[in-house]
Amino acid sequence: MRQKIVAGNWKMHKNAEETEDLLNELIDKLPNDIEAQIIVAPTFVNLASAVNHLEFTNIVVAAQNMSQFESGAYTGEISADMLKSIGVNIVLIGHSERRAYFKETDFILAEKVSTALKYNMTVIFCFGEELKDRQNNQHFNVVENQLRDGLFHIKDKDWEQIVLAYEPVWAIGTGETASPDQAQEMHQFIRETVRHTFGSKVAEEISILYGGSVKPDNAKEIFSKPDVDGGLIGGAALKATDFASIVNAI
Repeated sequence: MRQKIVAGNWKMHKNAEETEDLLNELIDKLPNDIEAQIIVAPTFVNLASAVNHLEFTNIVVAAQNMSQFESGAYTGEISADMLKSIGVNIVLIGHSERRAYFKETDFILAEKVSTALKYNMTVIFCFGEELKDRQNNQHFNVVENQLRDGLFHIKDKDWEQIVLAYEPVWAIGTGETASPDQAQEMHQFIRETVRHTFGSKVAEEISILYGGSVKPDNAKEIFSKPDVDGGLIGGAALKATDFASIVNAI
């Protein structure tokens, strides 16, 4: 049975004090008996303190990004080994903002995935179409190409360390949200795409998250769809009450 997951991507928000405050609120508000995995991804400078702060809770810490290089003269980069050394074993790779603002190509993302797997990290692999792609009825092609070019080089056994996060770019930070039926349609397509190459076992066990303006008032309906296994939450993850409501919706 595939795992239910709710992950909060904090992006470039919250200084050290604000991070501690939000973590304390989450500890207080999040249920202890929920079967879903709860993940938060603070900024790099607050990862170590977040790991320590959450040590005896059911909340796990992830990094928002990671270098494809293992070490070397790459000023400003963060390696997989550095993340592992502070207790971070999950990393987001391929977020739409990394693709758009920092020009991360599918080739670069494929390298990052390989490096993360080499260090036995869990990868939350992000992908999704822009508005023009959907308007031109190319959204399925775009998603399939992003999956194949960035992820399909891995071996069958590696899928145990992969979580997929479909994020329609047109529904991130815009207030727009794919309808639950649109989300289900794409998630089903993604699962079938994985099945076609890697077989039914991998396809049925992979968790596929929806990441496009999930909020407390729409989370339950989105999460009720059979191929939606949780959410990658952006803005609503910065408010403990909202994030707790979304977690409860799973």
